[in-house]
Amino acid sequence: MENYILFIAIASATIASPGPGVVLTITNAIKDGFLGAISGVFGVAIAMLCIAVISATSLAAILSTSALAFTILKYIGSAYLIYLGIKMWRSSSNFNVSNNNSVKSHKKKFTEGFLITLLNPKPIFFFMALFPQFINPNEAYIFQFILLAITFSVLVVIIHFSYAFFAKSARTKLSTPKGSRILSKASGTFYMLFGAGLATANK
Repeated sequence: MENYILFIAIASATIASPGPGVVLTITNAIKDGFLGAISGVFGVAIAMLCIAVISATSLAAILSTSALAFTILKYIGSAYLIYLGIKMWRSSSNFNVSNNNSVKSHKKKFTEGFLITLLNPKPIFFFMALFPQFINPNEAYIFQFILLAITFSVLVVIIHFSYAFFAKSARTKLSTPKGSRILSKASGTFYMLFGAGLATANK
C-alpha cells in the first residue's frame, strides 16, 4: 500500500506538469466551459491507457531498440502538434469564447486529446521505467499492471478536470476579440513549442 501511494504521488506530479494534454484541456475549458473540455480529457486518459498497454508489449521493445521506429513516431507526433499550433494561430481572428456556435464537436475534441497523447513516444518509456518499480515479482503481474494503468488514467481524468474547472473562470476575461486572440496565439505557441521539442527529443 505504501508503494501504491508513492506511485499515485509520482503519477500525479507527472500528469499535473505542463504538456500538450494540459494545454488542450485548459484551452477547451476557457473556450467552451468545463463541459466542453470533458471529451478532450477522456481522449487523453484513454490514450494514456493505450500507451500503458503498449509499454507492456513487444511494440515498446521495438521503439526502445529501433531508432528508426522511434524517429518516425516522434516526427508524426511533432508534425501533429505543430499543425494544431498553426491552426490555433490562424483561428485567432474569428475566435470568440462567448459564441456557443464555436464549440467543437465532442468527437473532434476527443480525437485531438487522443492523438496528442498517443503520438508522443516519450510516455511509453516513462511507463517502461516507472511500472517495474511498483510491481512485486512474487505476485500476479497482470493484476498489478492493470491496477497501475487504470490508476494512472483515472488520475489523468481527476487532474485534468481540476484544470478545466479552474480555467473556465477565465472565460469572461477572454470574451473580447483581444482576449480571444491572446488565447489562440498563446495556445498555438505552446503547441508549436511542444512539437519542436518533441522533434528534437532523444529516447
